[in-house]
Amino acid sequence: MTDLKTKIRNFPGRIAKAIKRNPIKSAVAALLLLGYYFCLPRELFHEPYATVIESRDGELLAAKIAADGQWRFPAQDSVPYKFRKCIVAFEDRQFYRHPGFNPAAMVNAARQNASAGRVVRGGSTLTQQVIRLSRKGKKRTYFEKIIEVILATRLELRHSKEEILALYAAHAPYGGNVIGLEMASWRYFGVQSHQLSWAESATLAVLPNAPSLIYPGKNQQLLLAKRNRLLVQLKRDGIIDAQTCSLALAEPLPQKPFDLPQTAQHLLQRVAKSHAGARITTTVDASLQHRVNQLAKYYHSQFKQNDVNNLAVIVVDIQNRDIIAYVGNAPTDAAHQKDVDIIGAPRSTGSILKPLLYASMLDDGYLLPNTLVADIPTQISGYAPQNFNLTFDGAVPAHRALARSLNIPAVLMLQDFGVNKFYEKLQQFNLRDVSRRPDNYGLSLVLGGAESNLWDLSRTYAGMSATVNYFNAHQGKYRTREFAELNYIAGFENNFGKESYQKTILGAGSIWLAYNAMEEVNRPEGDEAWKFYDSSLKIAWKTGTSFGNRDAWAIGTNSRYVVGVWVGNATGEGRPELTGVESAAPLLFDVFNLLPRKKWFGAPLNDLEEVDVCRQSGYLAQPDCPKIKQFVPLKGKTTAVCPYHKTVHLDASGRYRVNSSCASVDEMITKKWFVLPPVMEWYYKSQHIEYLPLPPMRDDCTGTTAVMDFIYPKNNGKIYLTRNFNSEVQPVILKVAHSRRETPLFWYVDDQYQGMTKTFHELAIKPKTGLHYITVTDENGNEIKRKIEIISE
Repeated sequence: MTDLKTKIRNFPGRIAKAIKRNPIKSAVAALLLLGYYFCLPRELFHEPYATVIESRDGELLAAKIAADGQWRFPAQDSVPYKFRKCIVAFEDRQFYRHPGFNPAAMVNAARQNASAGRVVRGGSTLTQQVIRLSRKGKKRTYFEKIIEVILATRLELRHSKEEILALYAAHAPYGGNVIGLEMASWRYFGVQSHQLSWAESATLAVLPNAPSLIYPGKNQQLLLAKRNRLLVQLKRDGIIDAQTCSLALAEPLPQKPFDLPQTAQHLLQRVAKSHAGARITTTVDASLQHRVNQLAKYYHSQFKQNDVNNLAVIVVDIQNRDIIAYVGNAPTDAAHQKDVDIIGAPRSTGSILKPLLYASMLDDGYLLPNTLVADIPTQISGYAPQNFNLTFDGAVPAHRALARSLNIPAVLMLQDFGVNKFYEKLQQFNLRDVSRRPDNYGLSLVLGGAESNLWDLSRTYAGMSATVNYFNAHQGKYRTREFAELNYIAGFENNFGKESYQKTILGAGSIWLAYNAMEEVNRPEGDEAWKFYDSSLKIAWKTGTSFGNRDAWAIGTNSRYVVGVWVGNATGEGRPELTGVESAAPLLFDVFNLLPRKKWFGAPLNDLEEVDVCRQSGYLAQPDCPKIKQFVPLKGKTTAVCPYHKTVHLDASGRYRVNSSCASVDEMITKKWFVLPPVMEWYYKSQHIEYLPLPPMRDDCTGTTAVMDFIYPKNNGKIYLTRNFNSEVQPVILKVAHSRRETPLFWYVDDQYQGMTKTFHELAIKPKTGLHYITVTDENGNEIKRKIEIISE
């Protein structure tokens, strides 16, 4: 041991003496060593690889062929045990003992080739074969063999034996355009390589020996004989026992190629844009993906009967924004754009943005959940929104307007909030397809005038749900990047930013109140009794239907998952029965039924305050309003006080209103009375039998003013006269609401008397093109006027 240490200690000195004695030989030796070190390229293989995606538990979901048209999967870290034993036994029995080449095998091969007069055996080790595969196209000469030997020894110094086997398994030819063990395993046996039996592993071990001659379906007897010889050899070597060998010999050979799985073909498209040629383990739950695919197939078979050919579904795990199911399109055909990934495609939003407006207005103190919003015929600068059912409620609580997806209240709410302000909110949510100027959208922004996509909308709702969850779990704190991007790569940890007591976009309280309103939405046909079951699926959800029935949306969330659904035609063709409630919502609920049940969102009490609210109007209560307690966002305390409870004076009977002209103060009964404006009242009381109109004034009272207003038309409105099928010009129907409906009203157009109405104050006129002035008076001399412009088509 002492002598060895001494020799090692003296080695540098001996080298120095050798260089001093013969510098030229030393320089040549150094150059040779340097050349040997760098002779092996840093990357052996430069071929393009297929893009492969797997589920989070390793199941193959889909693959895209490599750019050169070859099915070549990226190399894996390890080679399955059975194949490793088979390939070593068949190709290179001394693999774990040689330095990259086997001199004995090379000598034996040279003798056999010389005896046969042709090349019958190569004598190459597996390491040499890896080098040969990397140097494709090189002629097989003795000089090339020398180069292979040199490079093989260098490869052995760089890589472990297992890594060399992995390189071989990834690049060995298997006939046709099939390259590598993993692809061959799928192509010939329809399973992953680690699932192969001994017989299947042996088959794939012998195939690369002559891939152009022997492949499944051709030369079966020759292939069978080679496989069986290998299995018998494995038995002799004690790798498998006799029973295993006997069973393996009885297995048939594959007869036809298998198709690769297409479980998440459209997610593969998305992955290939940024990870082409890579093997990506995704966040997809394979079991859920298969079941969602089945639902997509079932619903597509129903929808196509109405010439609706496309749909998309995305399921997001809120905790880390992981996508756990991704169906980019229906299982349709090429004629109906089956390859188009709808999830990222911009489509008209319909009503799907209404919850964002509602939550924003709550958050900024514009309204409270029960605040009455007008639902009356409306025309704003020529824009006349209509409710889906073409009816009017007069006034409706804001949360019910959202639950029922009423269009007119939404437009009036947006007008109050401001288009520019709502547009800025949508930019904060990073809805990338809302990209035009806000004045280009106008008030239609909340009714489908804008476009968005299922990816961005699902990310937005996931961010809102996570905001409430995190706020409740972390003592009233937010995260600065709560609306982070969705993720499909397993193991990726999303960056949600730093903790802060400042809200990111919306406060947790406003989101929670919006979700409570969305939870009240009426469910699809067949699920109407859900409220009566304790175990019912509780989710906040919203549908949307674009103009012309081109897009049907449904997005829902509970405290753990977000599900987004779109149904329609990729071409943009509308269909009469295509609606969010009838088409997208049933699929949404069926997907939710596949997911684990989760508890409802906890109330974020640190972002809410209990206040007195007027029971009838939903505004902050006046002192004399009938009150209820309600949780509202912190800014809700700054909203308006109830404007509809007015002080009225009644006579002793309580049947008539009086004033000082007809009754003394001590004879009057003073009350707070809930009074809506005339047009709102006219529609509201037909829906609410409990609504009590103001009592009439007693006949002997003077100085009183009845209230009336136009229902239609609006001031300075443009009215287009249309014709029927007989080319007859259709009249304009004028409507007025009067606080005393039995009062006669007298109508004038440009000071020309048109007639009198009573009870139902509607009048049909056929004015000429141009400007006109409508005047209506009652028997007490009260008068209202409207200026309109008539345009004949």
